[in-house]
Amino acid sequence: MRFRIIILAVLIAVGLASGVLKLFYLQVLKNKEFSQKAQRQHQRTVALEAQRGAIYDRNGRVLAVSLDVESIYAIPPEIDDIRETARRLSRLLNEDARGLERKLREDRDFVWVNRRLNPDVVAKVRNENIKGIGFIKESRRFYPKKELLGHLIGFAGMDNTGLEGIEAKYDKFLKGEDGFIILEKDAKGRYIFPTSGYVPPVPGRDIILTIDEVIQHICERELDKAIQKTQAKRGMIIGMDPKTGEILAMAIRPSFNPNEFIRYSPEGWKNRIVSDLYEPGSTLKVIVASAALEEKVASPHEPMFFGEKEIDIGGEIIHDTVREKGRLSFQDVIKRSSNVGAVRIGMRLGKDRLYTYLKSFGFGEKTNIDLSGESKGLLRETRNWSKRSIGSISLGQEIGVTPIQLVTAFSAIANDGWLMKPYVVSGVMENGDITKKFYPQIEKRVISSETAAEMTRILIKVVGEGGTGEKASIDGYRVAGKTGTAQKIDPRTGLYSDRFFISSFIGYAPAEDPRIVLLVVVDSPKGIAWGGSIAAPVFKNIAEDVLFYLNAPSSSEDRVFMVKRE
Repeated sequence: MRFRIIILAVLIAVGLASGVLKLFYLQVLKNKEFSQKAQRQHQRTVALEAQRGAIYDRNGRVLAVSLDVESIYAIPPEIDDIRETARRLSRLLNEDARGLERKLREDRDFVWVNRRLNPDVVAKVRNENIKGIGFIKESRRFYPKKELLGHLIGFAGMDNTGLEGIEAKYDKFLKGEDGFIILEKDAKGRYIFPTSGYVPPVPGRDIILTIDEVIQHICERELDKAIQKTQAKRGMIIGMDPKTGEILAMAIRPSFNPNEFIRYSPEGWKNRIVSDLYEPGSTLKVIVASAALEEKVASPHEPMFFGEKEIDIGGEIIHDTVREKGRLSFQDVIKRSSNVGAVRIGMRLGKDRLYTYLKSFGFGEKTNIDLSGESKGLLRETRNWSKRSIGSISLGQEIGVTPIQLVTAFSAIANDGWLMKPYVVSGVMENGDITKKFYPQIEKRVISSETAAEMTRILIKVVGEGGTGEKASIDGYRVAGKTGTAQKIDPRTGLYSDRFFISSFIGYAPAEDPRIVLLVVVDSPKGIAWGGSIAAPVFKNIAEDVLFYLNAPSSSEDRVFMVKRE
């Protein structure tokens, strides 16, 4: 009897020990694994995207915003007849029934049917009261101004991530932090939604641009008119405050609507103002002339042109567009845009000084504007120049610039010789308060104030009577500017085309106290292609409205523009 009792006690002890060990194994060693498995069987975590921050212009006008819209999801195990459900959804959503059926038959407890739908579509599905179909609110990116500023703002994708433009560059501020919500099954295996397992998303921060929507609208309106009138291939306009480097407008045609970005090719999304190179033509003569005045290798009234039709540079002939006979002074060479005179100015400088000043003005280097995709342009080192290069570059050939480079360089002349860093974002805002502010940055002084003043006086003559930019003049204001007409390279021959040109005009007003620098570029206009005929009138129409909008004081006669002379 005692032996039996001992055996029984041992068996009971072993059994209890086994039970304890099993419990230890399940509750301690395998606790995490089985808990997660149980959660997977009874719970599902659905990520909730944070609402993306808004984008505003400098005056608080909304350019991009996220709106709450509903998405439709399905719980396949709860659907009795998947084929019939797919057929009904297909009719309501205007989607392929077979594709929806395949989606609903996936071995998953939760599937998205369609996301971020129009309220009318959601209402139709909701009224059908389809078993196993549910609704959840998400945010959808909306661009209320449509094509306006499309290339600059860019767009965000379905996953709430910025893909182009400001949306991509400042994604870390705009995106916010995602939250989540937990769905649980009840006793019958049905999902209960929502439950107490809810972590709300943290909204993204807002971005404030330096752009003025009114000025942008004026630029886009006039660019559309110019493209339609000239039947040009494309066009660009950029406006900049020369004293701060703030970009006030950035218009590009052809346009695209970021609300429907998928309808356009990636080539159509490009911000060509920062990415595309072109030969600037005669607009570059201003930079060459500024360097010559700064180095004192020429003076404003010194003769630089003597009526010849061409000049020989290293065996290459450069022709002139000025037809009348007689001498032209340095300042008249710029006023009449004489090629021969410009070449002589470049030769006075020499290739080393010419290269140094072009580099100093920012050519061949990125401006480091706060946008993605910027090109550094094309400026070859002097060791790679040919005998003709000094003449060609003096005319704006053999050099590739971006519009942002040219407007930044020209702004230095308008800004008393100081080169500013361009930028498009002025601040980051959270809950109505500015949490991060961006300020104007001086890059360097490129020419003296005396040289800048002298060049302004010369550029006023360009827009005056008899100048190539006469059509850019504005009643009541002094305008300083320069025309440009550049031959394009024919891709078939590799030579300069006699049919395709880039017409441009760059200028600022009021000349004595510039409020804006504007660059107008019209690519491949049909018919007459002179910058003074095509681009200068566009500048006039824009600047006239902008100066009125900015309430800029007129250049009255009692405000004589003074030039300091040695």
